[in-house]
Amino acid sequence: MMDNDPVAWENKINAATDHGVNVFIFDWYWYDGKPFLEEAVDSGFLKAANRDKARFYLMWANHDVPGNMWNRYRYKTDSILWHGTVDWDNFKKIVDRVINQYFKQPNYFKIKGQPVFSIFSFSNLVRSFQGLEETKEALDYFRQEVKKSGFPGLHIQVIGWGRNGSPFLLGRDLNEGKSINTIISELGINSVTTYNWTGAGINEDYIKWGETAMSLQHKWDSVLTIPYIPTVSVGWDNTPRYAELGKESVVHYHNTPESFGAFLQKGRDYLRNHPGQPRLIIINAWNEWVEGSYLEPDMRWGYGYLETVKKVMSGKYDQ
Repeated sequence: MMDNDPVAWENKINAATDHGVNVFIFDWYWYDGKPFLEEAVDSGFLKAANRDKARFYLMWANHDVPGNMWNRYRYKTDSILWHGTVDWDNFKKIVDRVINQYFKQPNYFKIKGQPVFSIFSFSNLVRSFQGLEETKEALDYFRQEVKKSGFPGLHIQVIGWGRNGSPFLLGRDLNEGKSINTIISELGINSVTTYNWTGAGINEDYIKWGETAMSLQHKWDSVLTIPYIPTVSVGWDNTPRYAELGKESVVHYHNTPESFGAFLQKGRDYLRNHPGQPRLIIINAWNEWVEGSYLEPDMRWGYGYLETVKKVMSGKYDQ
């Protein structure tokens, strides 16, 4: 099934919502002054007859793209094909496009009426504007344009990472000596999450990997003055991109729906213990087949992962 096929998306939406998945996060790209790979959301999801059964929001995947990551058969080096940084002119085009093409969709996901916009590489955003001061100006401009369009505000969600077991938003070369919470306050960031568990490193054993990720999550929770949105990974295998990787780079022990369910339950427990924050758990991913991380049915587990989501979200997993 093609991601730009609305009939295929009807099946995806039914499978997701029947099993407790009710929001899709779409990776959204802007390279070389134009949007990139919008077909899945524009031609597929938004044209599905049952689109209103699920909500969606965008994660601006503003990362650089090395050639061998994009297509190792065509590009043999890690030289950059596309850069994730933008200038003011392109940023204004991005703001206009996401507001008018996506935020105004009736099923766009909002928190307290504010459209949610996630940013993958906070570092590239800051590099785009040569520092935190101008980055604040850019985000203030974004919020201003959102309010002009009739929304009460904009919910900016930033992807955080881990280094040596500690959380970070920016490298030392970009944070200007400021703490995470100072940066969050000055720039008006509303929530932090993690893209998946790779910020916790990789472990061949899914359970050990998850335990390390939970430790990092606990640190995010203890540090942040704004909500941390819990994340649960399904698995990890990046060898389709990088054939030189060995088994130590692949999560293959205990990588089962049952193990996944135990950590998804921890995500649900986290929300239960944080009643004042958005009722959102992020699962990586719906169909990252090339990274070995997907909820969609396959020949090995069938609907096992989706059935596990249904059990956890209905409160039946731990009974």
